Amino acid sequence: MTRAEAMDEYTKAQKMGQRDYREKILRGQSPYLPVLDNILQGAAGVDSQMPLGLVDIPMELLVGTKTEGRTGAFASNFMPLLDMKSEFGAKWISLCIAHVEEGIRDPIRCYEYLGRFYVQEGNKRVSVLKYFGAGSVPGVVTRILPPYSDDPEIQRYYEFVQYFPITKTYLLQFTKPGSFARLQKILGKQPDEIWSEEDRAEMLSLYNWVGKAFAAHGGDRLHCTLGDVLLLLLRVYPKKELQDSTPAQLNEKLDALWDDVLALQNDDPVTVSDKPAEPAPQQNGLLSRLLPGIRPAGPNHLKVAFVHERTPEISAWTSQHEFGRTQLDAVFPGKVETAAYFNAVPGENADALVEQAIAEGADIVFTTSPKLVGASLRSAVKHPQVRILNCSMEMPYASIRTYYTRVYEAKFITGAIAGAMTAGDRIGYVADYPSFGVPANINAFALGARMANPRAKIQLEWTCLPNQEEPLVKFARSGVTVISGRDAPMPGRSQHEFGTFLVRPGGILQDLATPFWHWGQFYENVVRSVLDGGWERDKSGTDGRAVNYWWGMNSGVMDVLLSRELPPDVQHLAQILRTGISSGVLDPFACRITAQDGTVKNSGRTGLELEQIVHMDWLCDAVEGHIPEYDELAEVSRPMYRMQGIHRDRLPVEKEAVVL
Repeated sequence: MTRAEAMDEYTKAQKMGQRDYREKILRGQSPYLPVLDNILQGAAGVDSQMPLGLVDIPMELLVGTKTEGRTGAFASNFMPLLDMKSEFGAKWISLCIAHVEEGIRDPIRCYEYLGRFYVQEGNKRVSVLKYFGAGSVPGVVTRILPPYSDDPEIQRYYEFVQYFPITKTYLLQFTKPGSFARLQKILGKQPDEIWSEEDRAEMLSLYNWVGKAFAAHGGDRLHCTLGDVLLLLLRVYPKKELQDSTPAQLNEKLDALWDDVLALQNDDPVTVSDKPAEPAPQQNGLLSRLLPGIRPAGPNHLKVAFVHERTPEISAWTSQHEFGRTQLDAVFPGKVETAAYFNAVPGENADALVEQAIAEGADIVFTTSPKLVGASLRSAVKHPQVRILNCSMEMPYASIRTYYTRVYEAKFITGAIAGAMTAGDRIGYVADYPSFGVPANINAFALGARMANPRAKIQLEWTCLPNQEEPLVKFARSGVTVISGRDAPMPGRSQHEFGTFLVRPGGILQDLATPFWHWGQFYENVVRSVLDGGWERDKSGTDGRAVNYWWGMNSGVMDVLLSRELPPDVQHLAQILRTGISSGVLDPFACRITAQDGTVKNSGRTGLELEQIVHMDWLCDAVEGHIPEYDELAEVSRPMYRMQGIHRDRLPVEKEAVVL
């Protein structure tokens, strides 16, 4: 390279710096390099300094300078600002020639703070290398550790520091706690297993290819990191499949997961839909032809598939969903065709059954068990044109939708019935798993019981604990005769042991009331919404978050079946409560609520937000018992907790659910 050519390069670099300078000024931002000394003055202090030796520093992480004396020579993008005829310009030009002809090999000296690098010696070398698009530069690095605190950024950084000796790369950075451990788990490594050079090379190569696809999608405008996106892809696709993908295929995979990428921006990745979307206004005649977008066009025909974990013969749950499927055939003759697939086993044939349903023409797929969420997700990203819904709560995957019903509304009514029917003040309650919505069910039942009997106490027993004595035996020993049992019949157990029932003398069980899932109405609402264009309206305003349908009695998807043997006045009470909840006049949680520890959870002036109800992890003072944590559960009960447990986010990574 001649000096004249190097001078031309300086002019181009200077123009890049001047443009960056102007843009920063217009935005009201500093046009110069960030200065570490100034940053540390405004920080909480320095815990310690640690020499790291020679490190291969990614250029994208070189963001500033150590001292303020160097700032005036560079724009914030490290491009030069000073006149070419200055001593600075002459040195830059000489370095430019050296880089082109020999390469810049001398390491810089810099400091690392919170995963970013600030140059002490070698600013001009960095400027030249950034101008020519170098990927990295060798540097002798000193790490500055901030004091540990509850600040999420500080905690994320300390997690990075913990795993840096294992990965030996600065590029992989995450915004969510536990991400490094999740990556190790996905890669099949032990938590403290050090990466080999081959491991590092493979991951960095994949990182770079995914980075190009992410950049093409406008990823630089998002708050998540490329590490977050790579981890998301690895949770859905095997590493080998990603490595073997062409750039075009990687783009397609990222396209399919883009809603999930957007969901990474939110601390709460799930938005709750409390009722079906309102039908779009009908437009006829000339106006509808001129403004076709005023009513989104829906399909004229739909094929709807149901994938079940079990068969109706052995599972009352599957039987209820199958009964709901037949309602679609009756309500939409000629417009909707349904099909059912059974015995879907996660990790074995579940994926194949969902794929079979899609191959056979399904436009909508309902998977009716939380255990089928993995198969649902993988098919959703392969077939974005297919609408896939999984029967579960709070699954943070925007590529699918989840659904369940507000059982607490029915439990409030059955609680009032129990309070009115008990001869004493103690009422039994059987709960299965401490999953999302279950504490709300227990509390709503207790509040209903207290409304009918202010002295009522709820004895809570769980079926998910090890070596658990039969709850009915415990209740009998306590003299409890009114019980809220399991919500659905189970093989080998009396049909009277579910719902709310009365134990008469001689051990005879008398039905009182039971929650009823009207799945047919739910499926009808969803299908009608798709036909009407409401599917798209449900997604509007979610900011990329996953959509969870949590519909209640006002949508007709939840009800209470009353025994004919209920006394007329109790039936009348139940009907009043049902009408009040269905119309929106009555809110079970719109009252003063005190928790077991004495804290007031609601003053009673308003109700609770749906998100508060979904994530409820406390019990009111009318309940005797506690909510078990993961380690208390029987081994057979833990898989469900990993997926749906109210404190699943607190589980260490090694105990988290694997999306099979």
